[in-house]
Parts: sequence; C-alpha cells; structure tokens
Amino acid sequence: MAQYRVVVNKDTCIGCGVCYSTCPEVFEPDDDGKSQIVSKYRSSLSQSMSEGLVDESVIQCAESAKDTCPVQAITVEKKG
Repeated sequence: MAQYRVVVNKDTCIGCGVCYSTCPEVFEPDDDGKSQIVSKYRSSLSQSMSEGLVDESVIQCAESAKDTCPVQAITVEKKG
C-alpha cells in the first residue's frame, strides 16, 4: 500500500480549523488551535511543523483538507 507524507507548516497555519473539520482522521488542533497530524500518523512534531505518514485509506481526506486550506499550509506528497 502506498504511503504519503503529509506536512503542516505551523508558521503558515492560521488555526482556522478547516483541515481538522474536513479530515479529523488525519488533522487535529494543537494547544494553540493550529493544525497538527494526529498521533496515529505523526512522525515528527516541532514548533513550526507537524509531519506524518498516511496510507491510501485516508489520502483522499488529507488531499481534501490540503485543497481547502485557505493559506496552503498543508503539503501532501507520495513517498517512494
């Protein structure tokens, strides 16, 4: 099954909540209301970035969140 790298640029994120409303399977708010990858998929977390690896079961959801982000704070790329 293919894997996809999903990254949230927390410096760009404005905390509007669209991504975690659109795709709660992959995104959730942090303590400041900014988006981060849920712990199930998270591979890295810092002050400025949250990164994770997701599989095909949730990629459409993650892509929808990326497409609806008003500040383009989310990137999705296929691994491998």
